Amino acid sequence: MKNSKYYKILKHFKDNDAIIYNYMQNLDFVEWMKPIHTQKSKGYFAALCRAIAGQQLSGKAANAIYLRFEKLLKDNVTADRILKLTDQQLRDVGMSWAKVRSIKDLAQRVKNKELNLDQIDSQNDVEVVTTLTMVKGIGPWTAEMFLMFTLNRENVFSFKDLGLKKGIEKVYKTKDPSIKKIEKIIKKWEPYKSFGSIALWNSLESQD
Repeated sequence: MKNSKYYKILKHFKDNDAIIYNYMQNLDFVEWMKPIHTQKSKGYFAALCRAIAGQQLSGKAANAIYLRFEKLLKDNVTADRILKLTDQQLRDVGMSWAKVRSIKDLAQRVKNKELNLDQIDSQNDVEVVTTLTMVKGIGPWTAEMFLMFTLNRENVFSFKDLGLKKGIEKVYKTKDPSIKKIEKIIKKWEPYKSFGSIALWNSLESQD
């Protein structure tokens, strides 16, 4: 832990859940939360495009596709620029046809002001998920990652994330836990479930 901002969060876990706390003591939350530093509306739009492009891909593959996508748009990722591209141009950077449709739908909704990204950070977590999942191809998982890593919300846990489930199995030594059991475990983390989530992901990288 390299930032005093996170001391109270670490203490919360020490006091409330010693098991996950053991996986946090040398965890650098500053490094994990780097992606949240972004411009407001324009940055939010780009973050959503990146999230869509990277769905169900490894980090390396997702980054490669997004870099080609940025290059195609001359590093200016906006709704207007995307809507001027053909579907084939987007497909050629490595996106599936489903992702092409999703990014085009996102861009159209932003252009038509059906989706106002200037105001999305004033919505609560449930409202953000409801708003974003109106876009084709954006499900709860993508919306929850946006909440956590772009809007910097501190109390997010994604039940759709396989890594988090695997982390629960490893850290709490439980096989195929039910949603009810997971809810009981993460209840102790409130109001910092995002940081518990990060600790679970990080636990999968350790050898113990």
